[in-house]
Amino acid sequence: MPDRRFSVAPMMDCTDRFDRYFLRLLSRHVLLYTEMVPAAAIVHGKSAQFLRFDKAEHPVAVQFGGSEPAELAVCAREAERYGYDEVNLNVGCPSDRVQAGRFGACLMAEPSLVADGVSAMREACSLPITVKTRIGIDEQDSYQELVDFVGHVAAAGCRSFTIHARKAWLQGLSPKQNREIPPLDYDRVYRLKQDFPELEIVINGGIQTVEACQEHLGRVDGVMLGRAVYHSPYLLAQVDRVIFGDNRPVPSRHEVLHQYLPFVERELAAGVALPAMSRHLLGLFQGVPGARRFRRYISEHAHLPHAGVEVLERAAALVPEEYERRAG
Repeated sequence: MPDRRFSVAPMMDCTDRFDRYFLRLLSRHVLLYTEMVPAAAIVHGKSAQFLRFDKAEHPVAVQFGGSEPAELAVCAREAERYGYDEVNLNVGCPSDRVQAGRFGACLMAEPSLVADGVSAMREACSLPITVKTRIGIDEQDSYQELVDFVGHVAAAGCRSFTIHARKAWLQGLSPKQNREIPPLDYDRVYRLKQDFPELEIVINGGIQTVEACQEHLGRVDGVMLGRAVYHSPYLLAQVDRVIFGDNRPVPSRHEVLHQYLPFVERELAAGVALPAMSRHLLGLFQGVPGARRFRRYISEHAHLPHAGVEVLERAAALVPEEYERRAG
């Protein structure tokens, strides 16, 4: 395992293949995750729809949502066939829809079933099998219950756990509220690393800056950021140098956008609508004078008939490069 891991969280309606291609232009080393892919979709023959990605995205992991070991085994085989670097099992999403499918955070109450799923996936492929989970659910939120869950799943061969440092309320809170209302407990994740030194423990939840990531990395093996990256993606431009010691030149925001344009042109030619790609760029100039003009121009023009890369070029021109240099 690498000495440290920095990843961008799987986020529904956010980390699709267009977003991941864009984020890879900002960092060579960050591990990217797909949106959660329902296991049933793969079992029913929709691999091409859900698993296709560009080789430029590597390293990239796929996250599956499911609970039936046989279905998860099919998913793992397909992930390996498509060339992913890792398979992750979602044991953290609290949405009603996910619970109805008997996967996500509700599986914390069934560690044996999670362990069986991990075993099935490990037998089906040679990729690393990891788990993303919470520190607890509902009233099942003692530290000992977390230890029992991790210990049970680790015994099935999972060596890497990403822990969202909040419990999840399965009833009464929306997924968005479950990312904000239950209090963060980073110390519990630190303690888990102390009690399982042989496991890779990655911390997630409420982390906003690369500086905060450095602090966490003094206590755990990795850090996962989610919404902070989606809303202000340029913070990833610091990661290669600060976290991984890669001193190659950092691209400017304008350079990243122009590097993205050939990909956009290719996808437009394949029939993809511009908003599917342009929406991921809206936070690129966050904190730079002119960022609002940039966002507004894209929002007002990307959906128009025959909109192409010129929309992005004109939007970027509304933020002169000297403004970006001034913002730092």
